[in-house]
Amino acid sequence: MDGILLINKPAGYTSHDIVGIVRKKLHTKKVGHCGTLDPDATGVLVVCVNKATKAIQFLMSDTKVYRATLSLGKSTDTYDASGKILEEKEVGQISKAQVIDVLNSFLGKSKQKPPIYSAIKVNGKKLYEYARNGEEVEIKERDIEIMMIELIDFSNNEIVFDVKCSKGTYIRSLCVDIAKKLGYPGHMSHLERRQAGRFLITDCITLEQLENDDYSLHSIDDALCGFPQLKLDDPTPVYHGKQIKSDLTGQVAIYDNQNHLLAIYESTGQGYLKNVRGLW
Repeated sequence: MDGILLINKPAGYTSHDIVGIVRKKLHTKKVGHCGTLDPDATGVLVVCVNKATKAIQFLMSDTKVYRATLSLGKSTDTYDASGKILEEKEVGQISKAQVIDVLNSFLGKSKQKPPIYSAIKVNGKKLYEYARNGEEVEIKERDIEIMMIELIDFSNNEIVFDVKCSKGTYIRSLCVDIAKKLGYPGHMSHLERRQAGRFLITDCITLEQLENDDYSLHSIDDALCGFPQLKLDDPTPVYHGKQIKSDLTGQVAIYDNQNHLLAIYESTGQGYLKNVRGLW
């Protein structure tokens, strides 16, 4: 049983919890997920099973689409509703136009400081471990990109917005930064991942459906169909990990003449492709 399960993760579960449930259900230890969702967050969790775990590194870099709710007036140490309140401020009059202008100011490439309550490692220790121990640690900014950000609703000091972003973007940090630009403390009160790469939330199954065997596995071919493709009549060089002559650039999906995905290669910049990962 090889392939990809798309789970609509409910609140109250860690991403690792979901992996454990899938392992138990499918009777295999070889299960991994592509991009952590916080316990309070919901939505698309891409779970790879058996041979499909070889593709995780390529799926992790996919863009994500989220629907987030930002609550103005209170900031927390975790940047979300589960944390300790650090600051409170009564929210005054804010226009819809102001909110839209601030949201649009985040479009494009920028630097972002991740929240200290995150699993990023610094000197071999996760940031949240520093936070729980009350230890100081330098948190370096990371390069991110916001491709789309759109206001969905604004009422009762809550801003609901959709955002399409690059790998490594923390929506909790984005919410806090939006609130600061509006002149208020704030925190993320809800988050739903609506899309991961080409997979939509409408493609996902619930845990109940998984338990009731009401599901199907997506193939690695489906997951990586967006890559440039090269078909080979003789796939022998791929099985031996040899380079292939080609002017294609970037990462390329290599197929045999039966349209079976064999490997991901990437350009050497010298007219050849080299093997990155075998997938057969």
